[in-house]
Amino acid sequence: MDLATGARAREARSTIPVYPQLPFVPLRAAGCDLFTEDGRQILDLYGGHAVACLGYGHAGLTRAIEQQARRLLFQSNAVALDVRAEAAEKLVAVAPESTTRAFFVNSGAEANDNALRMALSVTGRSKVLAVTHGFHGRTAAAGAVTWNADGWYGFPMKPFDVDFIPRDDAAMAAEMIGDDVAAVIVEPIQGVAGAYDLEAEFLTTLREATARHSAVLIADEVQSGMGRSGQFFAMQTHGLEPDILTVAKSLAGGLPAAAILVTERVAGHFRSGSLGTTFGGGPVAAAAIVAVIDAIQKEDLLANVRAREIQIRAGCRTGPVEKIQGMGLMLGLVCDRPAAEVRDALLEHDILAGTSGDPNVLRILAPLVLEAGQVDRLEAALASIPPTRL
Repeated sequence: MDLATGARAREARSTIPVYPQLPFVPLRAAGCDLFTEDGRQILDLYGGHAVACLGYGHAGLTRAIEQQARRLLFQSNAVALDVRAEAAEKLVAVAPESTTRAFFVNSGAEANDNALRMALSVTGRSKVLAVTHGFHGRTAAAGAVTWNADGWYGFPMKPFDVDFIPRDDAAMAAEMIGDDVAAVIVEPIQGVAGAYDLEAEFLTTLREATARHSAVLIADEVQSGMGRSGQFFAMQTHGLEPDILTVAKSLAGGLPAAAILVTERVAGHFRSGSLGTTFGGGPVAAAAIVAVIDAIQKEDLLANVRAREIQIRAGCRTGPVEKIQGMGLMLGLVCDRPAAEVRDALLEHDILAGTSGDPNVLRILAPLVLEAGQVDRLEAALASIPPTRL
């Protein structure tokens, strides 16, 4: 039986088939490459939705996971762990200076749910503002602040009042943020929307207006965090200090892990029993977080991300690509046709990229270890796809 067909058929029989799936099954991976059963070697420029920040088989990350699994596979937050403490210390050290405390959870949606609950508790208010086109997760609170979530939300009502600020409309942001607002949640680079980088003026207005009205600014860096922007966090490129910052996806290089980073002001509102999680901050995930931060710093991967962005912007506006948006290795290639068609054409060249909520934007979420020669491959493949308008 063909493995790709077989795997899809087996999943369809035993899982809820809600995911459209690509026509290959990876068996192993190394660096930025996926190896399939039928002998293909596919350059992965999507990184499992921005998760595989160190690529596959990274020696330091693999070693840290193996050693911690042998030493202590799991213990809950009922006991203190040196490895959890080290993960928290290293994470707040690379985060914006305002965020000095960490709370570990398991996923981006869980991080955003907790961030929103914390903001409501701190302010005593019941209204949250989000930004049009933003995506924050599929749980009750995170889904409530996700743009156009009505088609799948499923809950009979939202847990708080929600309104949406038009994207990049600084004047409207200043008008909408008032004394009744508990929090504004924003992705500095909107991921699902197509790696759309919000304007600096707009983000600055959000920071100034929330501070003026004692509201909480939540920076959702679930996708943009951990070096993907060319800094550890995209807010740092704008010199902005949020009250709460959420991070997941790349945080542990492939293991489920997320964190909420908060200011001392926010942290001071919570005591024993106020927050909780079973698996968040488990020892293996914590060891992976430490290994990811160490690798980014020791291998100078932030500089590599910035260099690869320059290279992509210089060479990959070719073939079907009309414009490039985003930041670092969180880029949106704006195409002259549906992005799914370009993705499929690149797959014929054994290159994997991703689509987005914008039907004409192809997303590049490559591992931070991406090499110059691999970008050259992408450029050549794009150049071989004729544009629709000559």
